[in-house]
Amino acid sequence: MLLGDILNTNAQFLSRELAKLGINVYYQTVVGDNPARLLEAYKTAFGRADVVIATGGLGPTEDDLTKETAALYFGKELALDEESWEMIAAFFRKMHANMAPTNKKQAMMPIGSSVLKNRNGTAPGCFIEEGGKMLFLLPGPPNEAQPMYLNEVAPILRPRTERMFVSKTLKICGIGESQAEEMLKDLIDAQGNPSIAPYAKTSEVWFRITASAKNEGEAAELMKPTLDEIKKRLGRNIYGEDDESLVSVTAMLLMEKGLTLSAAESCTGGELSARLVDFPGISSVFLEGAVTYSNEAKIRRLGVKAATLEKYGAVSPQTAVEMAGGIARTSGSDIGISTTGIAGPDGGTPEKPVGLVYLGLSVKGEASVKELNLAGNRAKVRTRAVVSALDMIRRALLS
Repeated sequence: MLLGDILNTNAQFLSRELAKLGINVYYQTVVGDNPARLLEAYKTAFGRADVVIATGGLGPTEDDLTKETAALYFGKELALDEESWEMIAAFFRKMHANMAPTNKKQAMMPIGSSVLKNRNGTAPGCFIEEGGKMLFLLPGPPNEAQPMYLNEVAPILRPRTERMFVSKTLKICGIGESQAEEMLKDLIDAQGNPSIAPYAKTSEVWFRITASAKNEGEAAELMKPTLDEIKKRLGRNIYGEDDESLVSVTAMLLMEKGLTLSAAESCTGGELSARLVDFPGISSVFLEGAVTYSNEAKIRRLGVKAATLEKYGAVSPQTAVEMAGGIARTSGSDIGISTTGIAGPDGGTPEKPVGLVYLGLSVKGEASVKELNLAGNRAKVRTRAVVSALDMIRRALLS
């Protein structure tokens, strides 16, 4: 992490989950596997907080020192926890793997601590409470640390909090951040409890509505009037909530309506198809994706007229429409979507600048086209084109 090779996703997860319990996170620290620096980090952390959660450094090797240094800080000896040792041995038996003698180190716990069970790995965590201070030690791998927090840590913390934060995220596509904020300006200016926080994403805007309350039911009641008003104002610009994605929403609409889709891509180079196939079960509605980058491919695979390409060019509304109709016709799908444009950094002209993209859509033979003028580098132009294409499909399915 200190070298920048790994993102601290555990910190992001813990901050989000602690906020749900009404626990404010004031500091995040990353420290290397060095006893002196670890000890100093504990001293600093407990000098400014009552609850400290540490992840990582619970492994069997000599440089895994988080637990040993914590014991030193609290003045505790380490002793073998027999139940933890048996769970570690059972894990290796289940995996049909040989257990190294050093794995016994993972079962050594500070005397007086509570063991936090690890159902996804070999390193158990532990909980120390002393002098009004609480320390939770979790393993480093996210697939171990995050379930341990949810199953072991949250149940300890939840009864000790008087209020909790509950959030709902509304996800918007098709309008920019400034326009969306302007439509909600009076609500944002008058916010209290609940609060409204906008977040700009690539070609999307998210609004997180958060209420502080004693329980989830009370929070839901506080948020409802604000949520209802935002939904009323933004309408179909809202594509989903919370964990929903533009792909998942679009895929579910296709499935609900029993319509099939195929894609013909030029400037996006298969990125649209790749996003679609990320959704499990998409094969029931997504029939085909074709990357027709050259004019010859557009003619041969999609049936785009040579005269159209000669007169209007590959980047044109006329070509986009013929591409969409061609992929729908040749694949036998109900809907065809196409992308053609100039992603850059070169290739633009005054008439057709970098960032100009056309999306074509054919829904049961009825064609439409959308012109985009996108900012950013090559990757961003392509990604924004993909988001707009998905949103174009979504809106067509809603009409």
